[in-house]
Amino acid sequence: MPKFAASLNLMFTEWPLLDRFAAARDAGFKAVEVQFPYDEKPDAIAAKLAAAGLKLVLINTPRGPAETGGRGLAALPEHTGLFREAMDKAAVYAGATGCTMVHVMAGTSPTASEATFEASVRYAAEKLAPIGGSAMLEPLNRFDNPGYFLGDYDLAVRIIRRLGLPNVKLQYDFYHRQRMHGEIVSSLTQLLPIVGHVQFAGIVGRHEPDGGELDYGVLFATLDTLGYTGWVGAEYTPRAGTLAGLGWLKRWGGGVA
Repeated sequence: MPKFAASLNLMFTEWPLLDRFAAARDAGFKAVEVQFPYDEKPDAIAAKLAAAGLKLVLINTPRGPAETGGRGLAALPEHTGLFREAMDKAAVYAGATGCTMVHVMAGTSPTASEATFEASVRYAAEKLAPIGGSAMLEPLNRFDNPGYFLGDYDLAVRIIRRLGLPNVKLQYDFYHRQRMHGEIVSSLTQLLPIVGHVQFAGIVGRHEPDGGELDYGVLFATLDTLGYTGWVGAEYTPRAGTLAGLGWLKRWGGGVA
């Protein structure tokens, strides 16, 4: 079965952020994601990671000012300077914490531009290359994220292939893929060469993966069959407390839940 990472912006929220690292370790996780670590200093996060013996596998670029919609800046031509400042900040956090993947958030605006987004992704890849990092492109479904620029897998794949950079990769989220397009197994099989990270949540409700439309036992086994060796991020909102909902980790990940 895959190796799982816990999303600390959605899970373990019963603890302050800096205490979630130890809580995740105690629950059986070996790695975590912190989509938005920016309320804490990078050195403080690095210290907590080291104390817990965890790997930080993913962060997002900063959301951007509230007036920009809070979904990132990379595709917004009127905010190219702000995006570069945000990306520079993300690169500092990635370097300090040993994180090798940064989700480049595209943004929500009628002015969003494919050319702007592509240029921003190229900039992100250049900033991350010295630390061995990758710029991640994640299509977000438009039911939950209306107006989000990168709301289609075909668009993400087209940009990745056109750029042709080894450190620009697809962030494949089962939850978003199912809500947008379906056809998870066939698309994952086809796209695996450009997939750098996988995430999941249950449908409906974006809760634990132990019910709903998707059979995660099949999907996790499919990742093994396809030879995927990267981390699989648990990016869901617990139904009734993080620890109470971790039966899936014991079942599929060998955790202590």
